[in-house]
Amino acid sequence: MKTVTIKNAGFSESDLRLDASYHLSDGPLTMLKLKVSPYALTTLTSECERIFSGNIFKRSFVKNSQYGWPYLTGSDMVNVDINNGKYLSKRYTTQAENLRIHKEWILISCSGTLGNCVFTNEDFEGKVATHDLIRAIPNENNILKGYLYAYLSSKYGYGLLTQASYGGVVKHIEPHHIANISIPILPKNQQEEINHLILQASDLRVAANKLLQEAILLFEESISESDVHLGYQVGKISSASFNLFYKRLDSQYQLLWQTLDKEKNHSVEYEPIIKYAKSIFVGGRGKRNYVKKGIPFLSSSEMMLYNPKRGCKMVSKFTPGIDSMIVSKKEILISRSGTVGNVVLVGEDLSNTAISEHALRLVIDENKISPNYVFCFLKTKYGLKSMEASSFGSVIITLNEDLIGNIKIPIVSDNLQSIINEKIELYIKKLDESVCNENKAIDLVEQEIESWQK
Repeated sequence: MKTVTIKNAGFSESDLRLDASYHLSDGPLTMLKLKVSPYALTTLTSECERIFSGNIFKRSFVKNSQYGWPYLTGSDMVNVDINNGKYLSKRYTTQAENLRIHKEWILISCSGTLGNCVFTNEDFEGKVATHDLIRAIPNENNILKGYLYAYLSSKYGYGLLTQASYGGVVKHIEPHHIANISIPILPKNQQEEINHLILQASDLRVAANKLLQEAILLFEESISESDVHLGYQVGKISSASFNLFYKRLDSQYQLLWQTLDKEKNHSVEYEPIIKYAKSIFVGGRGKRNYVKKGIPFLSSSEMMLYNPKRGCKMVSKFTPGIDSMIVSKKEILISRSGTVGNVVLVGEDLSNTAISEHALRLVIDENKISPNYVFCFLKTKYGLKSMEASSFGSVIITLNEDLIGNIKIPIVSDNLQSIINEKIELYIKKLDESVCNENKAIDLVEQEIESWQK
């Protein structure tokens, strides 16, 4: 149980809030630490040209990018891949300009999950985002934009951002709640170091995503004679096809596989993934023993985040089945229940992290084929649709080991395999460097504030 004594002045500063959760939150405790700052303080509103959220609006979605603008949600913005395939109607979204995002802004989640921050880069430019995001446009009056982002992303910034949350089931914060957040004006050399790390991380992330998209495009052009059909389908199936693999009768499986077979390039040889796999398995299940210091643990949705281990849960190294939960470099993780088909290639940052059993593990024999190549295939439209066709279930869609192993992967020329492999290798390297730089910057902010308390 936590207790704290509040003076009358404390109630005035908190808009006369009486709930203990507010006064015992990290925000007021951070304010106490900032009172001993050796540097002058500024406020968020002083360091931003504008702090706002978009107008509430009715979402009218379209399937074709020709008729719609790319749409960004609060959960999408923190993912490695921010493209969710959703498009808002250009015709019916009249508030689009007030909802549009531009690079080098700071986005803050303000509904449901609060206080997540993103420093926007070129990949965000021009996208239309939900009104449930606070937009902060830095003006660099006293502090650099990269430092401002690192501060807001630190545990101290997070505490200040979320302290004024309101609501019962779904928590909210508003732009005016965070306008007067106090920010220490660090010396110029410290700000420049932090700012450089954040800007470099932003550039590396853009470069990484570009490499991934180039590799995917090369792969798709080589394996499909036409675009993979994404809409509704009607067709006839021979009764002989029911005797193949699991004797499945569901139309999603039969019709989608039929369409994929028609659209693939028949000059390319296709082989089942199981032929190249050392193992395909699900990690350990059981009760998780959460601790303050332990092994980072991620769910199948958290593994998709750009910076997944920052603030994640920790599990004890004595948790039953922990060895089978820990992943290694070059393993391919595939979300297998609920939302299926999200794919991650484990790099330096994710290595030695424990992953939920809701992520299926695919370990490729590197003597037979590159894991980078298999990962890139699964990221293509053909690979995604192959996983979608293989899934089963009604309420909770599921994939299992046999179904993944049965998916056939195209074996393109050695030269093209080599190009794809090199691009994915560089993609992972740049992504890991980007996350490392961002974490270094945030750590520098936290270490500076902690040094005042000694």
